[in-house]
Amino acid sequence: MTNLEEYIREIDRFEAIVSEWDESQRCVVVGLKTAIEALHKAALTNLIKSVKQESISALRQAVDDEIVYAVLLYHDLVKPPQPPILQRIQTALDEVRPGLKSHNGDVEFVAYKPPDIVEVRLIGTCSSCPASTLTLSHGVEQAIKKYCPEITTVNAVNDHSSAETVNTSFTSPFFSPKATVWVKVATVEQIPNSDILTVNIARHSLILSRDGGNITCYKNTCSHLATPLDIGQVKNGIITCPAHEFQYSLATGECLTVPGMSLQSYPVKVRDNQVFVQL
Repeated sequence: MTNLEEYIREIDRFEAIVSEWDESQRCVVVGLKTAIEALHKAALTNLIKSVKQESISALRQAVDDEIVYAVLLYHDLVKPPQPPILQRIQTALDEVRPGLKSHNGDVEFVAYKPPDIVEVRLIGTCSSCPASTLTLSHGVEQAIKKYCPEITTVNAVNDHSSAETVNTSFTSPFFSPKATVWVKVATVEQIPNSDILTVNIARHSLILSRDGGNITCYKNTCSHLATPLDIGQVKNGIITCPAHEFQYSLATGECLTVPGMSLQSYPVKVRDNQVFVQL
């Protein structure tokens, strides 16, 4: 046989036969197969080292053969082919784009500067948000480097004039003013002291916090990329977002990571030990 597909069909035929055997017989075959593969991998590793020392071009020519390449790939002795870098960059941006769009923002590819620099543009609310630097480093940059490990630097470019006024007071874009109503959500005792209680009511996910007699209520979303906060860690009156480690004071809702950001808060009142939130 000289065709790779013929070799594969023959291997598949024997594997189908072995799959019908009982477990003890299959274990013997698997053990034999593993031992032979280990021997072959060791031999091929030594062979590659020797050929590489003599002639790297000869090694490249050998790998061009589909059968040689398939065997070396099976033994993890060569890397599988990767899509072009521009395609991988777009794949990375497509991965983070839904999170940015949920925040009324987006990102677009600007340029690839070989060998290791990518330029992107944050658009929408992401371009003027006080957290744009962390959005770039924790979201976009991490995604690009995951798909393109050869990239070392990701820069955000801005075509807007530096004189453009930027609103540095940030309110969650998920807030939509509507008619309000006071809703009973819990009793005082149900809210753990120095911790949070998650309440889902009227399509709202809320977190309630109590510090002695002071009770606060916030929307259960990080103001950065809307990650649910209730699975984050609470310590010393501070809740940490599990996604990108943004920290918020449960007493005030203020973001301690990026000044000017805050959680969306709801008014709270207590009557006869019942806790009411204005939605």
